[in-house]
Amino acid sequence: SHKKMQKELEFKDTIFIEVNQNTTRSKLFSTHGVRDTGILTLKNIKYYTNNIKELLADKGVYKNNTLYLDGHVKLTEKDGAIYTAEHANYEKKKEVLNITSPFKAHMGKNIIYGDSLIYFVKEKVVKAKAIDATIYTVEK
Repeated sequence: SHKKMQKELEFKDTIFIEVNQNTTRSKLFSTHGVRDTGILTLKNIKYYTNNIKELLADKGVYKNNTLYLDGHVKLTEKDGAIYTAEHANYEKKKEVLNITSPFKAHMGKNIIYGDSLIYFVKEKVVKAKAIDATIYTVEK
């Protein structure tokens, strides 16, 4: 027996705001979304938290507290560092961004390329694989 997919919810130009006690924990904007069997599929994502200035992607799937991101993924940190890649996932509860494809990072004038990266958002700790960096040092 083939089960027909049931669309539970569809929405356009929506902002989801996650609040706990009296503070806003995160905001997620999407131009189009569908929830199907508890899985949320989103287009043109903009995501903000207290620790992330902005996280963008062309599309995403939200399931099991993880946001799977594809296409023009761009993370801007509060301190101005920018990471770009094609694929990543964000574990919401742990506040960990896993970049699962080659990435480029801009930190001031420095540009860093790598194969994959794990960013622990709260701790501001980055672990990256296969790094190739162009580092500019300031003359004293």
